[in-house]
Amino acid sequence: TGMTGYTAARRILDAAGLRHVPIECIQGELTDHFDPRSNVLRLSNGVYNSSSVAAIGVAAHECGHAIQYAEEYTPMKVRGALVKVTNFSSSISMFIVILGLIFSFRELALVGVALFSVVVLFQLVTLPVEFNASRRAVKILDGYMDREELSGVKSVLSAAAMTYVAALVSAIFQLIRLLAIVGGGRDRK
Repeated sequence: TGMTGYTAARRILDAAGLRHVPIECIQGELTDHFDPRSNVLRLSNGVYNSSSVAAIGVAAHECGHAIQYAEEYTPMKVRGALVKVTNFSSSISMFIVILGLIFSFRELALVGVALFSVVVLFQLVTLPVEFNASRRAVKILDGYMDREELSGVKSVLSAAAMTYVAALVSAIFQLIRLLAIVGGGRDRK
């Protein structure tokens, strides 16, 4: 199409009535995101300036998040509400589990497991947010791209979505492992 990630994002945001949402070019790879706190879409240099199908798909996906935010999409609001508690929980949960195990204080270890379960909940709530943003991106790009390009976008976004599924599955297995370890301590007594 000749569009770059930036031009695709600008078209999509403008068409959604989000002309006021700025688009910034940032350093790094895989740093693309919509920041709801400052209502800014940030695209990595590789997406911002690239005209590849992947770059346009990523830009459109991030626009999907901006549209979700503007429409007050409920799963995004829930996810946003969980961010601070998830950051806290993920940083301290394992430390508390280990302390509980070292000092044979099962209740403390269970508090750590409960804190880690917040991380699992966050991963679970993230899935509909990410899948919805990708669906929105494909639907929007259907008017800008031909079938072959759109097929490429779908492939890129499907692969990206699977990373969120993998993160959830990994977190669930980690939670099960923690429960087995902490629960196993009871059986040894």
